[in-house]
Amino acid sequence: MKNKLRFLILIMLGVINFTLIYSAIIEKDLTYNEHTLPDTYKYGKKTREFQWEKISNKLDNLDKFQSENTEFGTLRNYKNINGYPPLAREEVTQKYSNGASTTKDKYGIRRNQSIPLYIEGQMDKPERYALDGSLISILANDSNYYKVKVENIDGEWLVPRRYVEALEVKKFPRVVVVDRKNQNITTLEKDGDIWKIRSMNPASTGLDKPPFKLATPLGVFVVQDKRFKMDYLKDGSSTEIEGYAPYASRFSGGGYIHGVPVNLPRTEMIEYSSTLGTTPRSHMCVRNATSHAKYVYNWAQTKKGIVIVIE
Repeated sequence: MKNKLRFLILIMLGVINFTLIYSAIIEKDLTYNEHTLPDTYKYGKKTREFQWEKISNKLDNLDKFQSENTEFGTLRNYKNINGYPPLAREEVTQKYSNGASTTKDKYGIRRNQSIPLYIEGQMDKPERYALDGSLISILANDSNYYKVKVENIDGEWLVPRRYVEALEVKKFPRVVVVDRKNQNITTLEKDGDIWKIRSMNPASTGLDKPPFKLATPLGVFVVQDKRFKMDYLKDGSSTEIEGYAPYASRFSGGGYIHGVPVNLPRTEMIEYSSTLGTTPRSHMCVRNATSHAKYVYNWAQTKKGIVIVIE
């Protein structure tokens, strides 16, 4: 309430112009201007919005995490390249109608492509999992384990070394925020003490309909890698390519921020789809207008850019 009152007083005094002040200070200064959404807008009979207060709190948490720690890293287990994690201390197996199944920890995080988190002195089983791509701070390490904090998980954890990649970067000034509830995406850049909004766009997140479609995971992630054209397979096939997604920036597991999917036999890129910003429909990824995906692709640097997914 005090921050909002401060905001109103500064507006009346002419000190700031349409600056949003909650925990972190946010100001509009767009550098990508296509398909821009207003702060609030209609979708059917519902009003949707950019959740600036929640976004501000997430940015404030990120600033605090950076100020309290000195060495950062990311957790890695894309396609279980570093080993299928052991069963968590408390786990649940979910079965699907096609006979497939998945195992999750008590917090609902899937075992597949995740990273085991151990409590010191209780190394027989991991206490829980963390998601591939998660932002961490590195507190200590030995020949077998890193001691880490995960940005959006309380506590200190031991992680086998093979799941951790140390990062050279000490600050993360460029952040992409994906909103699953409102189906929108915004990019923000730290300039001094102010977070400047660079874009405000519609997006479509992952549909929670396993085994082929999965919800876009919530969390704080580091941009892992990029693909100019990311091929995707036909559901149920391990070899048949159905099409590609342009300007794909991977942040967690098989989750990418990318442009409008192009199904074969078509090959040319598609700028926009009427389904963007409507309802979740992807397989985990975050669909964008292709020019906005290109903007993110060029702007959010690999191992330096942050993606925050909120509800």
